[in-house]
Amino acid sequence: MEFKEVYCSNCKKVLGKYNTKFYSEDKIGELVNTTHSAHTRNGHQVHIRILEKN
Repeated sequence: MEFKEVYCSNCKKVLGKYNTKFYSEDKIGELVNTTHSAHTRNGHQVHIRILEKN
């Protein structure tokens, strides 16, 4: 199963994990802009990483 993880480099913590089966790339980008916008407004570096779990 593949997940995409939203990670803040400044805080060094995971902000959310999203299953790629249910969340498309556009939907995850929308979530980053709405739900995790406080981190980006504060100048934090937010990255989307791909995780695979067997």
